[in-house]
Amino acid sequence: MRPDTPNQNERSTALYEAILRLNNLDECMQFFEDLCAVTELRTLEQRYAVAGCLLEGKVYSEIRRETGASSATVSRVNRMLNYGNGSVAASVRENLARRAPDSEDA
Repeated sequence: MRPDTPNQNERSTALYEAILRLNNLDECMQFFEDLCAVTELRTLEQRYAVAGCLLEGKVYSEIRRETGASSATVSRVNRMLNYGNGSVAASVRENLARRAPDSEDA
């Protein structure tokens, strides 16, 4: 959803448009390493990992042990999966599906 205010709209979409222009994983990683503090990146990565664990049906204690996330973070991600717009859940499900054949070969 785009904001209604023209200045806010311009500021908000410029970042996402820049991300869409990135060509590969290395460019994406470099972009976010330049843009974000290490702690911000680790937080985003951790939330994404927590989402994967939740979608795999793991329990909070197991997720906390595997990811190092606090129970508040696990709860926050769970809320996002249940009440968010579904884009992160769809992305995580796609990643899990891509990983599935690899784990069967092991």
